[in-house]
Amino acid sequence: MLLVPGSANLAAPLQENSTTPGENPDSTETIVLAGGCFWCLESDLEKLPGVVEAVSGYSGGHVANPSYRQVSSGNTGHREVVEVTFDSRILPLEDLLQVFWRNIDPLDHGGQFCDRGEQYTSAIFVTTPQQREVAEASLDAVQAQLADQPIATPVLPASPFYSAEDYHQNYAKTNSLRYNYYRWRCGRDQRLKQVWGDTMSGSEKA
Repeated sequence: MLLVPGSANLAAPLQENSTTPGENPDSTETIVLAGGCFWCLESDLEKLPGVVEAVSGYSGGHVANPSYRQVSSGNTGHREVVEVTFDSRILPLEDLLQVFWRNIDPLDHGGQFCDRGEQYTSAIFVTTPQQREVAEASLDAVQAQLADQPIATPVLPASPFYSAEDYHQNYAKTNSLRYNYYRWRCGRDQRLKQVWGDTMSGSEKA
């Protein structure tokens, strides 16, 4: 993503913090979603009732314990992602994914908004057959709605998730001026309105 002037310098490599997300025995589930800049997706999803935690990080690549500098080079195979832990009694996965779709451009094969490269492409990482079934049904529904163009967001098996550096977490809250400038400069909300119109998520209309 575009780091605006005055934002934090690149942090040192991460300490080991890898998990493979999955469904817990209770009603709490975890899913990993890629939608371009993790600052934005984390901010959009953590507002939802039923979301327990949203953590920015990296997944899908071939380098263990990557740093932001490594991932942003585009050479690790990782995407910027958000690991979302949610209570499915309050927020069913179907509803979470509906909000996810409306906060990304699912037609973009080369990145998301102003951020270009594989590391910014969108994806849904699933851990169970049930999650895959729900995710593929949601993808089919989006494809039917946007039938004139192929959807660029794959449903993929989960791979290890690595938390991003501390300064990336809750960036929209801790660096609100820089975040808001970045989001405006990147044209995210403008493009979302072009794609989704009146069906944009509530967080994007605000």
